[in-house]
Amino acid sequence: RRVIIQPGEKRTPRYKKTATVSMALPFLPGNVFNKKIGQEKFHLSQYLTKKNCVGYLFGDNKPGIGGEPLPGQRIDPPTSHYPTGDGSSVPAWVAFDKQVLSFDGYFQETVNERREESYRVRQCKVLFYLEDDGIQVIEPRIRNSGLPQGTLIKRHRIAKPPPNDHLFYTVHDFNVGMDLELYGRKIRLVACDKFTENFLRKLGVRVNEPEPIPEDPYTSLRLGVSESMQPKRPYEPVDKLRKFLDHDRHVLRFNCFWDDTESLYGDAREMILHYFLADDTIEIREVVQPNAGRDSASCFLRRQKLPKGVVDMPLPGAVTDKTLLNVSATAPDNRVYLVDSLKMGTLKTDYYTDRELTLGATINVYGRKFLICDCDAFTREYYKNKYGIMSFTPVPPPRTACPQPPLNKNPPYNGWGSDEDSLANCKGLIPKPPPKDFVKFMEKDKVGLESHVLRFAARIVTDLPQDRDRCFIIYCFLTDDTFLIYEPPVRNSGFKGGKFMERRKVMKPGQERFRINLPDYYTTVDVYVGAVVEFNNFLFEVCGADEYAYRYMEQHPAEFPFSDVPRIMSKLRPLMQGREEEMNNFVKELDPEGAKSMPYADFEKLIQKLLSDPRYDRVCIVAHEIATLARNYAERIPTKKNYMAIIGLAQQQLRKAPFENFQALLDACRYEDVNKTGSMSQTDLRRICRANHLPLPDDMLYTLMEVSKNFDNGLVYYESFISQLNWRCNPVPPGTVPCDYSGNLEVDWFTVVTGKGSKTAGSCKKVLTCLGAERVCYTKFLTDLMNAGQCK
Repeated sequence: RRVIIQPGEKRTPRYKKTATVSMALPFLPGNVFNKKIGQEKFHLSQYLTKKNCVGYLFGDNKPGIGGEPLPGQRIDPPTSHYPTGDGSSVPAWVAFDKQVLSFDGYFQETVNERREESYRVRQCKVLFYLEDDGIQVIEPRIRNSGLPQGTLIKRHRIAKPPPNDHLFYTVHDFNVGMDLELYGRKIRLVACDKFTENFLRKLGVRVNEPEPIPEDPYTSLRLGVSESMQPKRPYEPVDKLRKFLDHDRHVLRFNCFWDDTESLYGDAREMILHYFLADDTIEIREVVQPNAGRDSASCFLRRQKLPKGVVDMPLPGAVTDKTLLNVSATAPDNRVYLVDSLKMGTLKTDYYTDRELTLGATINVYGRKFLICDCDAFTREYYKNKYGIMSFTPVPPPRTACPQPPLNKNPPYNGWGSDEDSLANCKGLIPKPPPKDFVKFMEKDKVGLESHVLRFAARIVTDLPQDRDRCFIIYCFLTDDTFLIYEPPVRNSGFKGGKFMERRKVMKPGQERFRINLPDYYTTVDVYVGAVVEFNNFLFEVCGADEYAYRYMEQHPAEFPFSDVPRIMSKLRPLMQGREEEMNNFVKELDPEGAKSMPYADFEKLIQKLLSDPRYDRVCIVAHEIATLARNYAERIPTKKNYMAIIGLAQQQLRKAPFENFQALLDACRYEDVNKTGSMSQTDLRRICRANHLPLPDDMLYTLMEVSKNFDNGLVYYESFISQLNWRCNPVPPGTVPCDYSGNLEVDWFTVVTGKGSKTAGSCKKVLTCLGAERVCYTKFLTDLMNAGQCK
């Protein structure tokens, strides 16, 4: 009967069989035998399971008690069974892993509607995998077969043909001389390899003798056609192997120039020409500069032979390897052709070779003139050895001067906002704030104790007696060249004090009111000791600076030329020549006791005396330069510093926090110290202290670093630095602590460190006119002037 399977319905496989129980006697008392007599196995099979919190029955192929078959039990088809003997008891998929039986076979395929052949014999190889009874059929690839060859049947278990389609092929179904029907295709096994033969004999199978494979008619036909072909002599000898072996990867490199300015929107373009010596081909690549506005193409001219002229497009069939001549045409089917051995009809084309590629030569690249300007070192060596050329002077490309576009004149300043704001409104429809120098901001912004703010003391240049004694502080911000003027409040002076001018850019005097270009602003270079600047129509004379300003300008002499000691000495050295005795006598008058040092006021007189040389024009030396020389040649008096007081203050602050994680601080320093030198820079040590939340201000940290500092390289011994902070292991006696640190950074560190003056917390106002040099060592100054070497 016909069975109709609905979509989604599973059909029971045909190999499912049920076990039947046969009864010979009637099922009555006294006529039934006990089936459990002699039974040794009474185990139960597991039929229940639980997945995703749902219990269900499974295992329709599980036997009953003791392994006895049950009525309705599904019996799986048998697999290959191997005798154990004295071997291992591991499963077959482990024991026979990667072990395959290989058989050679063939099958016959019918060919319809073809006169030359009615069938084909196709050879194949049958592989049987012992681990899972998988079968794979592979057909070796044959050239010009016209058939899809390779793996014909993928590896899997294959069922036997009906009526035994509920069974699968096993190892016992394989032998030489047997026919296998795989999916309707009968394959004849004719031979096997040595491993397969030994394995089957161990299973007790008698392996038959190998059989020959029948001859394929189509293969014999193709073989006969191939043997009947008579090779002809070559049309012309072509031997490119020798040149390829000698010059493989030998490439000549030339720098070329193509002037394309005559074309519309054309410009001058630089090219790189590669000449391959292996096959005389040329490749051209373009050098695209950044922001050139062109797409960077991978190749301007692909690798090919380059003709010297513009070659016309040939007709179809004109360019061939051989030229055939029709010498007889009596009948359409009896034509006779002859090869043109004299090459009379061959198209000849001249191509560029390495002989034509020289510096200064112009080549034609399909109508474009390329000028060869230069070459690399390998190309020069090649031409020197082959052609004896010794001169390789680069040829400059003839670049035409591009016409300068007319400059756009800015509209005059309209008085709204700053000049930059007014100009930004004219450059676009949407008003935008003027851009700022972000790089300068990142370099000159405040970093730790480096404020990048220079402070100068100034006074007003005026005839009013009430304004002559007013003192001002000019703040110069290096990050954006802005200025701020502050007037310290003085009691009973009649002036309120405070901010005299907000922070902003200051224009230089003499600017036009309705100007077109941006005005000139004061910069930090324009402010120095002795300079006169005009801020808000007030003339200020700079009369001093603080220690940070002097030190910063001396550390950056390229930006501040008035703080460049070698430059100042080079201006004064010519004035000293021939006046040694005169200057020595003048110094003796200023220093009659011979102390080899003098106050700053006498040092100014010495400089003025040196400048009064009638032989030379007046040399301009400003007060800032004199102060720089005085600081450079100042008499250094060592001071006794009480660092133990600072350590006591630091431990007192750490004890109040409280902070005890000194081991983590030491481990972080050792981790950063890759070279295990035991020292690191102050910046890295401060970063580690901040990362571990050390509750100490920066000024106290840098002061403590000087105790453990190596003055040869400027690095800090971090183990000594952490050890002096450890108030658990190395406490400082309470009597050495000079004051109670309140955490507001109001401690007078100069008083605490030097041990002079009051030992209470307070503020220390530094006088901006203090040079940091009370006395100047003039002997060293005069010695450096007399010497011809540079001043250190």
